[in-house]
Amino acid sequence: MPYRIIVMHVTLLQLVIAYLVVSIGIGLFASSKVHNARDYITAGRHLPMPVVLAMVFATWFGAETVLGNSGTFLKNGAGGLLSDPFGAGICLMLFGLILARPLYRMNLLTLGDFFRRRYNRGIELALSICIVISYLGWVSAQITALGLVFDLLSGGVINQGTGMVIGAAVVLLYTLFGGMWSVAVTTFVQMIVIILGLLYITWVASGMAGGVAPVLSHAIDAGRFDISFDSPRDAFAWIAAFFTMALGSIPQQDVFQRVNSSGSERTAVWGTTLGGLFYILFAFVPIYLAYTTQLIDPQIVSSVDDTQKIMPVLVMTHMSFSAQVIFFGALLSVIMSTASGTLLAPSVTFSENVLRGFYPKMTDRQFLWSSRVTVVAFTLIVTLYALSSTSSIHEMVVNAYRITLAAALVPLFAGIFWKRANNLGAALSVGLGLAFWLLAEVLIYKEMLPDLLEPQIYGLFASIAGMAAGVIFGARPSQKTEPSADAPQAG
Repeated sequence: MPYRIIVMHVTLLQLVIAYLVVSIGIGLFASSKVHNARDYITAGRHLPMPVVLAMVFATWFGAETVLGNSGTFLKNGAGGLLSDPFGAGICLMLFGLILARPLYRMNLLTLGDFFRRRYNRGIELALSICIVISYLGWVSAQITALGLVFDLLSGGVINQGTGMVIGAAVVLLYTLFGGMWSVAVTTFVQMIVIILGLLYITWVASGMAGGVAPVLSHAIDAGRFDISFDSPRDAFAWIAAFFTMALGSIPQQDVFQRVNSSGSERTAVWGTTLGGLFYILFAFVPIYLAYTTQLIDPQIVSSVDDTQKIMPVLVMTHMSFSAQVIFFGALLSVIMSTASGTLLAPSVTFSENVLRGFYPKMTDRQFLWSSRVTVVAFTLIVTLYALSSTSSIHEMVVNAYRITLAAALVPLFAGIFWKRANNLGAALSVGLGLAFWLLAEVLIYKEMLPDLLEPQIYGLFASIAGMAAGVIFGARPSQKTEPSADAPQAG
């Protein structure tokens, strides 16, 4: 490798490291606002509209949006975007318009608290474990992307595995002590870097490609906007991916905790709804940026071994050093803002809804520190999972929410909007949803069941049937088990 390129890599890496140190400092500064467990999990429910909007936008605007979606569009066209950004953005808008108001009024700590209050401890435990498991793929996707960035920045000196470990450690450091306050403050700063940085890089790339019109014309001529599929099986697969993302990601703690940290009910509703709309619109910026490569240097598209690397390679080989600094600063902001929130969500769910149930006399201080220990443990688990996984970033994200679509979606909606939903219905919904999903996975894998429908769709239908059967044959729920605005606070 020429000496000039080595020096450029080292200097760029040093600047990125300096940015990471600043991010850690911001996160640690925010930790001074944490005085109890509620501050750690919900930021005291004091966050204003701009911060909530930024956090909701950052819920999905991570490695999948910038790197995964771009590669998917280049390979599969607009049809590959049904799950993300459309499914992801619609999830946030549905949550804001339908679920934000009733859940915010309940003043919960976690989504698992809703299942305990509405049903019973068993349902809380089962669904909380499902929610925690669902985060393995999502957080691992962010860790994988951090490793990819460090590999590219160092010119291979830091391999992807080592980069994953470094990236995970950085996110852990600024999330560990400040919790939701650190997530909120760092995300707000990182969103400014993301938006300005990506818009600038897109403007530069657009100029190199000859403007917006030639890029769009090339994409249209190449059939990238044609939503067509090779077979009915492919069509059903993408539709299933859309519903998995749009509905399966609704019963998730990271979405709920952003809503629940809002300073008012109005902020919870509109911060989430507008955040989802803004996400869909802005998600096309990195897609457009990646596609400019087809006009600037199509050899990059044909030569790279991983389409997720197309955009970073374009910036590294065709843009100025200052543009590279801006791009990788924005890219790291994208990944870290998503990783921090999704790292905190399963950790506090485990502490509040699994661990605390076995130690009900835990003091607030003990609960706070147990949450921090869980954050460390979950970081180690997802890092090991990311190191061992061979899935792409897109595959990790799409597969993450199969379990919550099959098990948690129906009990959540029925619990809020159907007064007759009862414990038996919830138990059957969870049990049948999980059983039929897993059974379908096995039967489809062994080619004993037609693969026209995705396994999680079988689970969703079974979950609906289970809830209906429970309502028909079970006892009518007592008044005290129904959600109410004046129910005692969790924790």
